[in-house]
Amino acid sequence: MNNTLFSGIIQSKLKIKLLLRFFMNPDTRAYLRQLSDEFNVSSNAVRSELNHLSGSDLITAEKQGRKIWYKANQKHPLFPELGSMAKKVLGVDQVIDSIITRLGNLEQAYLLDDYAAGKDTGIIDLLLVGDIDNYHLHDLTQKTERYINRKIRHLVLTRSEFETFEKDLAARPHLLIWEK
Repeated sequence: MNNTLFSGIIQSKLKIKLLLRFFMNPDTRAYLRQLSDEFNVSSNAVRSELNHLSGSDLITAEKQGRKIWYKANQKHPLFPELGSMAKKVLGVDQVIDSIITRLGNLEQAYLLDDYAAGKDTGIIDLLLVGDIDNYHLHDLTQKTERYINRKIRHLVLTRSEFETFEKDLAARPHLLIWEK
């Protein structure tokens, strides 16, 4: 994970992972044990960082039953900047900028699955809707992968194909990241 944007400011690698997790897709939420398992660190380490982040009001905590759910505080004054920084760290901003300017008639772009849930797994899944030049998409994907040091998988659908796919899309993590 290339966290140089955050690592110069924030010393804790776990805190960086948590910020990326919550601010990449601020609508996702997670609880302590889930985060501990995801990052393969002790629950005490995660609890400590969550306490710092919630104490600074960057994330919110909501108790539901026996679990405390955490998510990005979208009302925090730094929320827009942290979201933008998370996208830059993960390379998503460059992927979309490249696609939009070079590939024809793009109508919508969605981030799918792990990255849409705020998890940096090293594979970015994109759904592109429109009339896309597949030759240029393949070429651009290879160049961008080398630059951001992540694998990009894409699914290209026409508008009518997308309308059929929308039911499947609703059942998986997704985030609209660009729209014409």
